[in-house]
Order: sequence, then structure tokens, then C-alpha cells
Amino acid sequence: MFAPKPERSVVAVPPPGDGPGFWAGAPTAVSRDGWIYLAYRLRRPLDEGRGYAVEIARSADGERFERILTITKEEMKTESLERPTLVATPEGGWRLYLSCATYGTKHWRVEMIEAAGPAEFDPADARVVLPGDLKTGVKDPVILHHGGMWHLWASCHPLEDPAEADQMVTEYATSADGVEWVWQGTALDRRPGEWDSRGVRVSAVTFSGGTVIAYYDGRASAEENYEERTGVAIGPGPSTLTATGTAPVAQSEHGGGGLRYLSIVPVPGGHRLYYELTRADGAHELRTELR
Repeated sequence: MFAPKPERSVVAVPPPGDGPGFWAGAPTAVSRDGWIYLAYRLRRPLDEGRGYAVEIARSADGERFERILTITKEEMKTESLERPTLVATPEGGWRLYLSCATYGTKHWRVEMIEAAGPAEFDPADARVVLPGDLKTGVKDPVILHHGGMWHLWASCHPLEDPAEADQMVTEYATSADGVEWVWQGTALDRRPGEWDSRGVRVSAVTFSGGTVIAYYDGRASAEENYEERTGVAIGPGPSTLTATGTAPVAQSEHGGGGLRYLSIVPVPGGHRLYYELTRADGAHELRTELR
């Protein structure tokens, strides 16, 4: 199991400012051809633009990154961007799935861009692949190709009552091509009375023999929004996950304890973990550790 240990981590990407509301995080990491590619979201406070850009960067050592592409919320015609999902396809191509907020609403959708390389994504080529609907916002997908098919776990939010739209569960979907998805039901739900009773969002998934291990972000209240901590869920398959334990397995020692959006990538001799961590001044930074 890869529970994060912040004391072993270093900063991979600093936030774009100091203090609450400035974040660098929500990462997805991919290892290919001797490089680690990292897609992440940059955010300012609500009154300064929210999630204003997604960047893609690359690193030879997993710690020092050079930016190779920036996509802005204006280019995606969205009020805010959240977690990007970077995927290398079995055929050698690349996909970028972007979580986009619909203007003036609590609704989220996911759009996809395809390219030959991770520096070549063009927002003009984006198309909606997870539209959500009037009752549900969809964002922050985790996407894997395994066993000859595509698997997706997405954070889904109820929209009928705007005051309750922060709630979230994780729904599971499958696809033959990674473009057209078929929803298969709720993979991970909240636990009444527990630390994750308000929302659960799968952040990373590992297939291990006949078991699926998922890491997820959880919280118990609307007030803890943006400060989710990391938990572990296990299941016999990708559609049925059960949270384990009665407390998070990892959190920050600062602020509300935020440690979220874990991404795990294999590297020679082990694995690299990437995640968003709350620091002492309330800003969120993107951190990495080698395991």
C-alpha cells in the first residue's frame, strides 16, 4: 500500500501565490520513454479566477519539472478547471481529459483532447465525453486501460439543491475506446457517521491480482470542502469498493489537513507519489515522494 508520508516528500510545483485559495495540485502522472509527465491544475482564490489553468510538465528525475504546455480556462470556455487526467494510450497516442465548470452553475462536465504528444494538445479539438446532466455534475475522472478495456471512476455531484452540490460519490464506467462510456453504478459511497460521510472521490486505482485497491479523498462536512484527506478502499473488482478503517491514512499537519488527489506512477526501483498538500499558510502545493 502507498499511503503518503508528507515528511518524506518534496515540492514538485509551488502554488501561484501565498495564502488560502492559491493551489498547485490535482495531479495526474504518467511515465513514458524515460520521462515523467505531470498534468496539474493551478488555482487562485474564488474572486481572483478559481481554477485558471492546467499545465503539463515533464521531468527526468520526478522532482524537477519543466512546463511544456499551458491550457487556460478561457481556451476551454469554462468558469473553472479542476483535475486534469493525462493518459498514454496503448497505441502510443495521448489523451487529456479536462474537468470544466459550466458558467453560472454548479454543473461540471469532462472534455477530452487527443494528440500525438503531451505538448501538442489543442483546446480547439476538445469534445465533451462526460456531459453530466441537469441533476448531476461529473468531474475528476481516474482513467486506466486494463484487461483490454478502459475503466473510469468519476466524482459525481447532485445538482437539484445548490446548497448540497458539494456532496460527492464515485461512479464507475467502462469503455471499449476511452471515448464512449457506459455507466456501471456507484463504486464508492459515503459512510454515515464516519470521517468520509459527506463526500468520497477516488483519486488513484491499482489492480493487484484479484483485488482492486483504490485511494480516495474524503470529508465529513461542507466546511471541509477543499481540505479532503486520503483514505483507502478495497474491492473484488473495479465496480465494488469498500472503504477501510475509521480514519484517513494520510493528511497534512496544517490547516484542515488537506492531502488529496493522489497519483501513483511506477519508476525504476519503486513508485513515485504525487499529491496536493495544504501547507502552513493555507496554500496548497504539489508534492512528490519516492517509495
